[in-house]
Amino acid sequence: MRQERVRPSYACFNRLLRCAFSEEERHLRANNRIFNLQFEYAKNSIKTAKYNLFTFLPLNLFEQFQRIANAYFLFLLILQLIPQVSSLSWFTTVVPLVLVLAVSAAKDAIDDFNRHQSDKQVNNRPVRVLLNGRLKAECWRNVEVGDIIRLENNDFVTADLLLLSSSEPHSLAYIETAELDGETNLKVKQALTVTAEMGEDLQTLGSFDGDVRCEAPNNRLDKFVGTLTTKGEKFALDNEKMLLRGCTIRNTDWCFGLVIFAGPDTKLMQNSGRTIFKRTSIDRLMNTLVLVIFAFLAAMCLVLAVGNGIWEHNTGRYFQVYLPWAGDVHSAPFSGFLMFWSYVIILNTVVPISLYVR
Repeated sequence: MRQERVRPSYACFNRLLRCAFSEEERHLRANNRIFNLQFEYAKNSIKTAKYNLFTFLPLNLFEQFQRIANAYFLFLLILQLIPQVSSLSWFTTVVPLVLVLAVSAAKDAIDDFNRHQSDKQVNNRPVRVLLNGRLKAECWRNVEVGDIIRLENNDFVTADLLLLSSSEPHSLAYIETAELDGETNLKVKQALTVTAEMGEDLQTLGSFDGDVRCEAPNNRLDKFVGTLTTKGEKFALDNEKMLLRGCTIRNTDWCFGLVIFAGPDTKLMQNSGRTIFKRTSIDRLMNTLVLVIFAFLAAMCLVLAVGNGIWEHNTGRYFQVYLPWAGDVHSAPFSGFLMFWSYVIILNTVVPISLYVR
């Protein structure tokens, strides 16, 4: 395999450019990992899980408190820790809140564990990579941009590949794209004549040093634009010469492909997007209903607090001997203010926190 020495200063400069600007064009060279390393392209490992052991608790709590009822009960718990307004023990709110959060967290943890298992299974699928003129068994996660890999009939396509050659006449390859677009009809891809001549000759494929310039990673499944420069000639590349990750090789004994996009840069993963907290229509409806209930609750508490203030001002002073104010209460309006928050605590059952557990 031909390799070129990349100066450290250039590599550092290139890394700074990639951090400062989004990728506008992909440039790679076949069978030259050192050349491609300077661009720091993503490897073929994927991650669809949202959490790990360290981020699960804070991220999951953050997501759950985006539900208005959960945030309300947390606010209610804080109110119950204030002696001047607390009319119920704090554990009356903690128990249902913790129960709801725990049930939802357990469900999210199981879902994410399954994602981790799925990621591990996919990343550890076997594939044969051409290294130093020989086919070497590797895991999918170790495949890099610029590698040449061999696929056989019924194999899943490892990454987004430029088809180089195949066992079929005219270097045709048949693929099933059901996982990409739901279509079960086979599609036909064809390699360039200049690369089809290499066949399955490992020495010729191992010495192939084609230079590819193409579009940056994107989610357009039906479009690809690029050029391949080899033997001093430039050839146009289009979507008919690409094997996309998520496809399955059918009716083709073998084929070789050059990795153009790997892992999160593949069109399949670009369409999948990042796993985020999904707010369903039921969640949005519940938040709206809870806001309406909040308004009703606030109105009730306001009426009761105003009534308390009026009663304390007009009648309550005659009962100071029997019903004295708290030590820090010196006026009827302030007593009404404290009673407002006390009624919020007393009437907390108006908000249906249990409806968020599914």
